[in-house]
Amino acid sequence: MGLRTGKVRRIDEGPFVEKSVRTVLIPGIGYGRNAKIFNDNGMSVTGIEISKTAIDMAAKHYGTDMLIHHGSVTDMPFDNNHYDGIFCYALIHLLDSGEREKLIRDCYNQLSENGYMVFTVISKEAPTYGQGTLISKDRYEMFGGVRMFFYDRASIHAEFDQVGLFEIAELTENYPFFLIKCKKV
Repeated sequence: MGLRTGKVRRIDEGPFVEKSVRTVLIPGIGYGRNAKIFNDNGMSVTGIEISKTAIDMAAKHYGTDMLIHHGSVTDMPFDNNHYDGIFCYALIHLLDSGEREKLIRDCYNQLSENGYMVFTVISKEAPTYGQGTLISKDRYEMFGGVRMFFYDRASIHAEFDQVGLFEIAELTENYPFFLIKCKKV
């Protein structure tokens, strides 16, 4: 499978619906906004969230059908399940290099054979790149304590090539992101 690159306008359920994914893990699920599209397509969603307030909001908006583990993604795994899909939206770039490496490895280890992982990461094209206090290469502290790592294609390859990277797409929502797709074979 060759590496595909390109641009996308929005994040969609992509390979998850196309490949009949049944179970999805969402590290950093927040209040569940990113789970809705998967639930609406009949997938069983499990989340991980550090904020108890966000978990309570998810239960209020989406009911109790969705299992959400209370804790940090840096403490994964929370169960022994394998998932057909893992969706990690705008989270990994908030972690340091060791935590990013562990999250990718932990996600890959919980992925079923032929399962898909989709990550979104902030790009160096963001206007905030280079702002704030430099902590380490391409990582800055800004916004009153938020630490953020900014990705380019080289750093994506460095972190994701070993976990079945097959597509990198550019995506612009509030900020320029990369959409990263991996498959476990």
